[in-house]
Order: sequence, then structure tokens, then C-alpha cells
Amino acid sequence: MFQGTPPIGRRRALQASAAAFAVFGLLLWWLLPLGESSPTGRVVFSTGTPTGVYQLYGDLLQEALAEDMPRLDVALEQSEGSQENVERVATGKADFTIAAADAVEKYKESGGRGADLLRGCARLYDDYVHVVVPRESSVRSIAELKGRKVGVGQAGSGVLLIAEHVLTAAGLDPEKDIEPRYVGIADAPEMLEEGRIDAFFWSGGLPTSAVTGLSDRFDIELVPIGADLVAKLHPPGARPSYYRSALMPADVYGKNQGGIAVPTVAVANLLVTRAGTDASLTEGMTRTVINNRDRIGEKVHAAQRVDLRTAIYTDPLDLHRGAQRYYRSVKP
Repeated sequence: MFQGTPPIGRRRALQASAAAFAVFGLLLWWLLPLGESSPTGRVVFSTGTPTGVYQLYGDLLQEALAEDMPRLDVALEQSEGSQENVERVATGKADFTIAAADAVEKYKESGGRGADLLRGCARLYDDYVHVVVPRESSVRSIAELKGRKVGVGQAGSGVLLIAEHVLTAAGLDPEKDIEPRYVGIADAPEMLEEGRIDAFFWSGGLPTSAVTGLSDRFDIELVPIGADLVAKLHPPGARPSYYRSALMPADVYGKNQGGIAVPTVAVANLLVTRAGTDASLTEGMTRTVINNRDRIGEKVHAAQRVDLRTAIYTDPLDLHRGAQRYYRSVKP
């Protein structure tokens, strides 16, 4: 049977339904992360040592990016730590990384290749410096490490950089006054437990799983780094921007601190990229980092401290234009 033209009422109903469907589709597109402009291709994210916080953070961020930017292939590459991470991004071997602010500053001041191309996306969280000794040790200050076998971090790590600074502030020559062992968090706990070293440095978020594991099976102490030493970490007259005095919470490693908070030094971590990185990609990366603060913070507790009010302070790096675009979009 020939239907002919639908009655006016039905035609209007069909038009209204079509309009509603179009509006719904537009709304759905808007709500999806970055809509159809979601970046594609492959990016390299340089992390850290296998048992360090940078690697765990990278694993969790990779999962979040898979949801927010599903067409983007994010490859994680392990490293020795901050100093290697900065060099990788500056020279184009990696696209994004996490690095301690002091390592970034050192690379810039030394005129490292591509240093002028480095840009910040976000200030993330602070690393806390650990100086770990057996509980039975007589070492109760940094100066008392003199003559000891000390794990100072691997070459290319931020741990080595800050260990050298702390030892120097305590009046010790990092090469002559101790017996340095260039080992990282993957090996140092076992070496301490077996007596092959007397102490080790570590700089990482709280808690660090390798230190937690050691404390569960072996009695340890954390050597305090007092405010007097922290003050000496900055050159005379310099603004104290990278290092600050901090307290290691009393319960962060259970019974091993005897219910006492330990003074130490903290240094800011930055999410770093290059000036030439695509702005939409950097905007999306920054958005995912901020929006997944609590999710990542369930396992990397320090990540819970990521805050919009402080994330923009990526000194000594200028903000990438894509990160700037993100912060402007969420500005109240």
C-alpha cells in the first residue's frame, strides 16, 4: 500500500527524534577523552629502575592513557633514573619522562644537548631521600658514614646526584671519604641485608616497595638529614626551590622507625617533554595525569599530592604550550 507523505505530526516527531539523536551524538563525542582528535602513533615514556616508583607510576599511567587516548601506543622504557631520563627526552630518545628538578637543573646548567628544548607538563610529587642502615649500626648521622661502604645509586640516577650533594653538605668527599658502591634500589637492600654495604641512599616516593620489603624481613633505621644540611644543599644566596626540609612519616616503614618521624630532604618531580611535542598530545597527557591522581595514588601514595594549584610550577622548565592549554581550560 502506497504510504505517501507522512502526516505533519508524525513528520515533526521524526524531525525531533533526528535532532535529539544528533545532539546526543555531539554530547557523547564531547564527553569522550579528546573526542575524535585523540592522538595516534607511538610515544616513548622513560621510567626508572624496575622496583622504583617511577616504573610503578609509568605502569599505572600507561593503563590510564589506554582509556583516555586509546589510539595512542605508549611504550615504557626503563632507565637508571632522573639524569638518564632528562638526557633521553632532551635528545629525542624518549617523548615524556619523570625527573627530579635538581637533575633537570644540572642538565641545563651543564649545557647538555637539547637542554633548551626541555619543557614541563606538571609538577607531580616530591621524592624523599632515604639513608638506610641496619638497626644495629652505630651510624646516626650523615657525617658518621665516613669510611663506610655506601650505596650511592647508579650512574645516571637522580639518587647519585642527591647523594653526592648530601654527603658534600655533611663535609664528606663522596669519592674519598666513603667507599662508594654504584648500585640502585634493585640491589642495595639485599646488599645491606647481607652486610656487603653499610648503608644506602635512595630518593623516591613514599613508600618505596623495595624498602618496605626490606623492612619486613630485616631491622633497619633511617638516618636523619637535618635542616642544617638541607640549607647547605643550595648555593649561597640561591633561592631554595628544589630541595626542602621534610619529615619521613613515623609509620611509613612500620615498626622500623620506632614511631618517630625522621627529618630528611625532599625534591620535586616533574613530568617532562620537549618543545616540539604535539600540543594536543601534551594537553591530553597532562589531563590524564591530573585526572588520575587518586587512581594512581592508590598504589603510588605520593601521587595523591598532585594539585592543580601547584602543578603549573615546573621550575626550572617553562610549561609546554599544550600543558598551558590544559591549565587554561580548567581555570575557574
